[in-house]
Amino acid sequence: MTDCLFVNVTLAAPDGFSVGDLLVLDGRIADLGAGLGRPEGVDVVDGGGGILCPGLVDIRASLGEPGYEYRETIVSAAQAAAAGGITTIGVLPDSRPAIDDPALVKLIISRGEETGSVTLVPYGAATRGCAGEELAEYGLLKAAGAAAFTDGRRSIASARLMRRALSYASGFGMRIIQHPEDAELAEGGAATEGALATILGLPGIPACAEAICVARDIRLAELTGGAVHVAHVTTGEALALIREAKDRGIAVTCDTAPPYFDLNEVAIGDFRTYAKFSPPLRAEADRQAVLAGLADGTIDAIASDHQPRDADDKRLPFAEASAGGAGLATLLAVTLAQVHGGFLSMEQALALLTARPAAWLGVDAGVLRRGAPADLCLFDPEKSWRVEAGKLPGKAQNTPFDGRPLEGKVRGTWKAGRRVFG
Repeated sequence: MTDCLFVNVTLAAPDGFSVGDLLVLDGRIADLGAGLGRPEGVDVVDGGGGILCPGLVDIRASLGEPGYEYRETIVSAAQAAAAGGITTIGVLPDSRPAIDDPALVKLIISRGEETGSVTLVPYGAATRGCAGEELAEYGLLKAAGAAAFTDGRRSIASARLMRRALSYASGFGMRIIQHPEDAELAEGGAATEGALATILGLPGIPACAEAICVARDIRLAELTGGAVHVAHVTTGEALALIREAKDRGIAVTCDTAPPYFDLNEVAIGDFRTYAKFSPPLRAEADRQAVLAGLADGTIDAIASDHQPRDADDKRLPFAEASAGGAGLATLLAVTLAQVHGGFLSMEQALALLTARPAAWLGVDAGVLRRGAPADLCLFDPEKSWRVEAGKLPGKAQNTPFDGRPLEGKVRGTWKAGRRVFG
């Protein structure tokens, strides 16, 4: 742990952006503001005019371990996260075995601590083995440190089981995170149903499969008094339902991920498997609706939706290839593209990556304030770079943004005051 003073930085603090200094002592923010004195024995970090913000809080990522270490490990994911300015990650339970046992929850937490660079916040499986048949032991999982319950990339298809999950979780003050697809409508599909899927000869998933699932789960949350979080929202129809439910006071929240506001279905091009996702990329009108949902506050967080895949998982015919993309190292820069494009303010973008997801997770992170952990990200918002698959930090290289020029480069990441990147 190193005591340090950041100078020549723009501080992204809760009360707005300002040029100033930030002092770190004993792993925590001791002071921040203009013209701070330099205590004896403190290292000085010249930020070069960059933006100093809280370490990013990513509320959804698969890390490969346990069971899929050939795709990613916790150590390699931590390296990618640090390079992307991420210091806290919500970990999906769809590993092998699934995180449906308290011992596995504790293992993930401890493995994160061992990296020294990232806090891992595991989600417990909503159903045993994420199989969608029998509820897991929510009380024991919460006691071990699980932050919410989900079956990851599998939706809870049974309305009766979802009702029971919401009721059971609410008794512990916990949320159910749902993958928003009607399982029967989505079964066997590979792309959003429409003209492009027809031209490419790909089995389609109707976009309304998302809204049908969301409408059902909102009604079940209202029925049970439970709380539901809709993961990776991709359609305007689903967002309209969530917006209306929030207005009525129903406990529903949601997030989205960079592919859904930066890309549309055209990105699958000539069967480009790195752009195959679940849910699939949508039409341009839905991409615009997601951007509007970010701007008006309907969407609560931007998550990386990191889904590591081996090259062999993707080097298959499009319909057979695994869905998912690497997202840790590109999370900040792709979000900043919307700032440079005028769709979001810098304040909105950083709130969606820091304070809002931290509050949702209930973790002590995401805000620059006195006494807070010194989990920090220093970045140059104008620094240009190009995404290159094969050269990203970490093991997973299956990025849909391969070749994409971006502005916004992380210059350094600190965890509890210790520099872990840059």
